[in-house]
Amino acid sequence: MTAQHDSAQLFHSLHDPAAPLALANVWDAASARLVEAAGAPAIATTSAGVAWGLGAADGNHLDRDQALALIARVVDAVSVPVTADIESGFGATAAEVADTVARVLATGAVGINIEDAHAGGDSPLRPVGEQCERIAAARSAADRAGIPLYVNARLDTYLFGAGAPETRLQETLDRARAYLDAGASGIFVPGVVDVELIAALTEGIPAPLNILAGPGAPAVGELSKLGVARVSLGSSVAEAAYAVVRRVAAELAATGTYDCLADAIAYGELNALMRG
Repeated sequence: MTAQHDSAQLFHSLHDPAAPLALANVWDAASARLVEAAGAPAIATTSAGVAWGLGAADGNHLDRDQALALIARVVDAVSVPVTADIESGFGATAAEVADTVARVLATGAVGINIEDAHAGGDSPLRPVGEQCERIAAARSAADRAGIPLYVNARLDTYLFGAGAPETRLQETLDRARAYLDAGASGIFVPGVVDVELIAALTEGIPAPLNILAGPGAPAVGELSKLGVARVSLGSSVAEAAYAVVRRVAAELAATGTYDCLADAIAYGELNALMRG
């Protein structure tokens, strides 16, 4: 057994509805260390935050090598398991997705998010068969590496309003089961906050369910009672951080004052955290 293998097994075990894995998603080494220092048992990246921090738009615009280098820096910065958001896999084909996953594993990460949304075509989502091929390729790459990679299959029926509202739940459940059969470990359904719908998803999906949370969403404790095993904040932490930048800049430009900086982390504290 390798340390990475053990870390992957630990990460799997953290997906427990009795105590959901709550993830404040990070986008660089400093945010990763802050989240770890707050007591998080694992670290998850946000593809949007990573892309923005590296000067690109989210949605498959970031160069794969840049994304992989950032994942490696996050892994090196913390001692807990890391799962990486790889958007739709940074590849046009299943073989390219497999190559991406092999390289993610080489950074030391033990989990991935892979989404079924894509640009172009008649639907905002990839055809089920095509997405299953990509998930299967990811699983095969992990098997070849000997790592029980946690493949969190993101399903965007609700986030993008795909399909007719009256059939959306069934399509979500059908896609979830197909993705699990293809090798996914868990299912991520962003865009859902209604408790009855969440309960229907946990009942109908025979695997850990991940919900995207934020203001207006049920608290982690309530999601636990509904059977949710993982709760993510996604890009919202990065969005909140950048909102501070905008408020500070606006105040400085408008009044020449600095009150928005009052709650900043002290230089010495943050610098000490980065010394490890």
